[in-house]
Amino acid sequence: MSSYNIALNFEDGVTRFIECKAGEKVLDAAFRAKINLPMDCSDGVCGTCKCRAESGSYDLGDDYIEDALTEDEKDSGLVLTCQMVPESDCVIAVPASSAVCKTGQSKFAATVTKVEQHKDAAIVLELDVEAAAPVFLPGQYVNIDVPGSGQHRSYSFSSAPAEKKISFLIKKIPGGVMSTWLDSAQAGEKLELTGPLGSFYLRDVQRPLLFLAGGTGLAPFLSMLEVLARTNAQQKVHLIYGVTRELDLVLVEAIEAYAAKLPNFSFATVVADADSDHPRKGWVTQHMPAESLNDGDVDVYLCGPPPMVDAVRKYFDDNGVKPNSFHYEKFTPNVVAK
Repeated sequence: MSSYNIALNFEDGVTRFIECKAGEKVLDAAFRAKINLPMDCSDGVCGTCKCRAESGSYDLGDDYIEDALTEDEKDSGLVLTCQMVPESDCVIAVPASSAVCKTGQSKFAATVTKVEQHKDAAIVLELDVEAAAPVFLPGQYVNIDVPGSGQHRSYSFSSAPAEKKISFLIKKIPGGVMSTWLDSAQAGEKLELTGPLGSFYLRDVQRPLLFLAGGTGLAPFLSMLEVLARTNAQQKVHLIYGVTRELDLVLVEAIEAYAAKLPNFSFATVVADADSDHPRKGWVTQHMPAESLNDGDVDVYLCGPPPMVDAVRKYFDDNGVKPNSFHYEKFTPNVVAK
């Protein structure tokens, strides 16, 4: 392979992708892309360019001093970008804002191809991207400008990265700015998107996964599941999909399809409404099998409204559950149109 895709995740949530040529150091590739990563010496002496490699393989060589990067830091995933030569696609967390690094959010245009209403619960929006297929990490989101409103709304991709056709699962909010526009949106209409954004994304899969989705918080997990299916992931994956009403259970058939694509994938749906006939009622924490927590040797991903996120965090604390890693994203309903 002649080059690798390197995702630079800045502390303000902006993600920029750069191309790193075989044998090229990340710092040099970033400068070539006009992104000024923190640095002073560029010789492995000062440690100013220290970042965290969150996934991927790479070589750091031995041309740096221990004052710049200790063995303990190296073992914990810290790297010097002035010495780091990728050997695969990588994700790097940069301890600085995108503004400090003199870069910004990427914008791209897309065309509406489908608006599918799921009763009063949600809307599936599908778009064709007009230029290059957007690259993002499964789980990330974009800001979509709402035509004629001067406002934007944030939505997680429900589709896989690097595709010209992208999709979103949007909560239907009566009077909401985006919901109102989508009520009359037609195929062929243009939208402008900004991103990718966010630190909620699928890391390297090295142990069982537990996915907890609340309502339209299902969207990023559909993106993750598609990536897992395409990479033939062998780890166990269990998804618990919780909603308020049974009508809020949407795209269940899409989840079911992954059972055929991923041999170690299982899922359960949970409805909070006590009057529902659904076989599993209550909260996701009441339907979390012990085996899905794997005695803590599990990576947990949670996306849902704030009360759900807070309830799961409290459940873990109260029950002494300490997963290997715990990644979560809260979302709140948007304001109504004025």
